[in-house]
Amino acid sequence: MAVYRSVDELIGATPTLDVSRLSPNPSVALYAKLEGHNPTGSVKDRVALAMLDRAEAEGGLTPGSVIIEPSSGNTGIALAMLGQRRGYRVKIVLPGNVTAERRQMLEIFGAEIIDSPAEQGSNGAVRMAVELAEANPDWTMLYQYGNEANPEAHYRSTGPEIVADVPGITHFVAGLGTSGTLLGVGRYLKEHSPTVQVWAVEPPAGEQVEGLRSLDDGYVPPIFEQWGGVDLLDRKMIVRPRESIEATRMLAAEGVFSGISGGAALAGARKAAARIDDGVIVFVVSDHGWKYLSVGAWTDDLDAAAAQAENVIYF
Repeated sequence: MAVYRSVDELIGATPTLDVSRLSPNPSVALYAKLEGHNPTGSVKDRVALAMLDRAEAEGGLTPGSVIIEPSSGNTGIALAMLGQRRGYRVKIVLPGNVTAERRQMLEIFGAEIIDSPAEQGSNGAVRMAVELAEANPDWTMLYQYGNEANPEAHYRSTGPEIVADVPGITHFVAGLGTSGTLLGVGRYLKEHSPTVQVWAVEPPAGEQVEGLRSLDDGYVPPIFEQWGGVDLLDRKMIVRPRESIEATRMLAAEGVFSGISGGAALAGARKAAARIDDGVIVFVVSDHGWKYLSVGAWTDDLDAAAAQAENVIYF
């Protein structure tokens, strides 16, 4: 067992689990990339570390600097943890209806929470953070939606890890949130093998699935355009809240305690498996389920849990 010098070194190198028992097609293998094994429990640890490292290298952060960032929780939690260790003051603009667990994690790591209107979701948090950053030019907004360190983190780490673990991959499935995971991993995979398909999972326009966004809801992350998202993605699949909850429970039955976006990714992977003759699909389980216990996704009636997910959880 290795001894690490800092928590930064624990980020990445997450395990991949064969969950082919959940495939609706016996000729299609399913593998789950378990990003909840990062220190704060999500894939966003990779992004937060990369953005901080870049900002420091470019001279944009000095001891005592104030960082402001819009987040529904995971990126904010990762920034709060890493920022606190590096001597920064972290302010997170948070939609008013995220789960209590994510709010508590931000408080544990010393972040100041600035509430944005719940009914405006993640887009409202982005608008408020931009306004605050413009009004306070001495604050630094790393802006995960437009920071190329986001997809670059996945190009440098997540993509190579997937190829090392599953060299025969034919399809990659991930949720469409900031789009960083899809873009960074997708670009790496297509350079490794041009025949690899990259499929995105998104909710229907106007509906909420934790960890996902629909591009039809009016906000396209700048990195999606900068990294050629339209050309990179081979297909987008719609996954509804109820499907996400059902698949989250399937993962739990396999011993994987996943966040709801992980269930959405599995639901998308199962749809992909049903549409192809044979192949090897890797999908991303973005975080652990302990951040969502209060929404009853595993214990409530399925319809009630799906309704709760729509009303409470925002990207």
